[in-house]
Amino acid sequence: MSSKRILVIDDEDDIREVAQLSLEMVGGWEVLTASSGNDGIKLAQAEQPDAILLDVMMPDMDGPATFKKLKAHPRTENIPVILLTAKVLSADQRKFSELGITSVIAKPFEPMNLAAQVAQTLGWST
Repeated sequence: MSSKRILVIDDEDDIREVAQLSLEMVGGWEVLTASSGNDGIKLAQAEQPDAILLDVMMPDMDGPATFKKLKAHPRTENIPVILLTAKVLSADQRKFSELGITSVIAKPFEPMNLAAQVAQTLGWST
């Protein structure tokens, strides 16, 4: 299995830590983290991760605004983005889908299943 690199962008320290541990230990992937949309965009442009897990509700710049900036930059426009959100109403899901979001994973997520959810969504083998 080739090692994948995932960027987790979330303003909550505990969510970032749990996601990082889960993806590293269960998925065997390298995980980068950022605590804001701006930091995440800079890191994504510099590091070119294979995928991004992006929180929807963040101060300053929320997930959808961060996503639009990622898609507007040539170095990050083709990186698949999976949203992490507690907002899983069908209207929200439809809005995210229209933006071009790859998928949505509900919070709170099950740490032992997170890598499998990401892999399944992106067609990666675990």
